[in-house]
Amino acid sequence: MRRIAAGKKILLGDISEKNLERVANELTYSGYDVETSVVNALEKDSVEAFARKAASLGPVKYFIDTAGASPSQAKPEHILKLDMVGTGYAVDAFGEVMAEGGAGLIISSQTGYMLPIPNDVELEILRTPTEKLMDIPFIVERATRSGTAYMIAKRVNHLQAQKAAATTWKARRARINTISPGIIVTPLAYDEFKAAGDNYQQMIDASAAMRTASSDEIAEAGAFLLGEHATFITGTDLLIDGGVIASIRTGEYKLH
Repeated sequence: MRRIAAGKKILLGDISEKNLERVANELTYSGYDVETSVVNALEKDSVEAFARKAASLGPVKYFIDTAGASPSQAKPEHILKLDMVGTGYAVDAFGEVMAEGGAGLIISSQTGYMLPIPNDVELEILRTPTEKLMDIPFIVERATRSGTAYMIAKRVNHLQAQKAAATTWKARRARINTISPGIIVTPLAYDEFKAAGDNYQQMIDASAAMRTASSDEIAEAGAFLLGEHATFITGTDLLIDGGVIASIRTGEYKLH
């Protein structure tokens, strides 16, 4: 966000007032113009109100969605409601207010590539309204564990961007894409390291990069997708995983 926000108004949304205050102070003391709004990503009305507030501040040029809970942090139902449905609410709401030439970015995950979803089910997902996604039989039957729910939600994020790029965001002459990071050093990643035991390290060792990545590396890619050099890119996902998915697909690493 810092890479694209200089000279612009930033509207931060989070369910936690404490988190909003902390991040807003950090940005304000770095010279950014910041406003905040408490928003509950699980509630459609709250997300829509947040989008309307963004539009009231001026043309909405950028949209970044980072809301989500990881497998070690939540049960399957909550992960689906937040990572999948909540993200869908945001994509839908901002599809009504984006300015022409604007761009959006959903932060997904490499796990979106780990559980193949049959093509007919993906087509069903593309045809299903956001609020009905949790009624799809494949999702109901497969998302019984937090890890599986997370994989499904992140793949659905890719499909949500595709759908929006071809319909509502297209109508606004705006773009939207997703990024699927691999193992990135963040507070959330440390929770997953602890929960996964040796599995994460084995995954790292099997990848081509043989290391984790920094959040700055992901931010650089995000700034590119949101910026002027990516105006022909929409409805796509950028996998940034150091080669983890390649190692899985070639059998170099087997998921546990």
